[in-house]
Amino acid sequence: MSSTKVYFQLWIIFYFHFHAQPAISFHLQLPDIRTFRSCNIDKIYQLGASFSDTGNRVVEDPMIASSRLPYGESTFLGPTGRYSDGLLVIDYIALAAGLPLLNPYLKDDANFSHGVNFAVGGATALPANNFRVNGTNSSLGVQLEWMSDHFASQRNTDMHSSPRSLNNALFLVGEIGRNDYYFASIEGKTIEEARLMVPQVAEIIKNAVRRVVDFGAAQVIVPGVFPLGCIPSFQLTDFKSNDESGEDQCARELNDFTEFHNEYLQQTLIALQEENPHTTIVYADYYNAFKWLLQNAPNLGFDAASELKGCCGNVGDSLINGCGSSNVRVCSNPDRYISWDGVHFTQRAHSVLATLVAADLVQKLNCDVQVEDY
Repeated sequence: MSSTKVYFQLWIIFYFHFHAQPAISFHLQLPDIRTFRSCNIDKIYQLGASFSDTGNRVVEDPMIASSRLPYGESTFLGPTGRYSDGLLVIDYIALAAGLPLLNPYLKDDANFSHGVNFAVGGATALPANNFRVNGTNSSLGVQLEWMSDHFASQRNTDMHSSPRSLNNALFLVGEIGRNDYYFASIEGKTIEEARLMVPQVAEIIKNAVRRVVDFGAAQVIVPGVFPLGCIPSFQLTDFKSNDESGEDQCARELNDFTEFHNEYLQQTLIALQEENPHTTIVYADYYNAFKWLLQNAPNLGFDAASELKGCCGNVGDSLINGCGSSNVRVCSNPDRYISWDGVHFTQRAHSVLATLVAADLVQKLNCDVQVEDY
């Protein structure tokens, strides 16, 4: 299937999802994600881990679970290496910007004219060799080297290429850092020990932002970490607290830790913005977007009894056997679930999160929202 045909089919799905059926919430009216087109983004460059990976990890490991059904079952694309039943937040943001979906950097002969996705499932901010157990060697530093090689290649093939060509590009540095803490928990570290890692993780992210600014980035988005206490897999780690389940089914101590990371990261970005007055550096509040989604889940059409249970296996099954194993159940309607596999989110959850994040970015990027209704 040609890339043009794929983009057309995806755009039709996107249009009817957000335009012909505006009430995607049952009792709540969400912002109009299509206003993101007013930001005039012509390219997107994504760094990060599994919440943003559109197929790099599956190139590294073709036998990984996300390479086969039921991953991708909710979209005609099928399994692509995305860690969900369908599209991700970055996919919805790309479509909202009027761009095709981002191809993974490791895909042979891919079209990168509209941007590149460098994110890899299992990636850490810190170098992978900092951990005895890790998901991939393609940490944030490795992804930045890929990005450097990509831009060097572009300059070699296009004599007219210059930093100005990135004036309307959007760079996303993350979401990343979650895996650093997850692998630390597997190795037996406590929350108190993980707190000591936060300055180091934030410093790595800060240096990554500096690097993309050096590449010519004019607009940089740095997402915070999703609330770890609301992710079932984290509730099974050594990080869990005695007060592990509040009214919202989330582990409070884990969420307190996540807030500490996100607040530290935001302070780092404030200093970075002062260093780079001609670059827009924006924090994307994934944490509160997810908390809002969870708090309003029943009014958004999610099953209150299944909000944080994995659609693909229960938490124990999805972690031990892996979603995609023959003996792991899959729910009949993923749209009623927030969690896909106990670690990642469903396509429906991603669509709501993307809507909230994009609406916030329109304000922070000072986009001209006076656009035609298309």
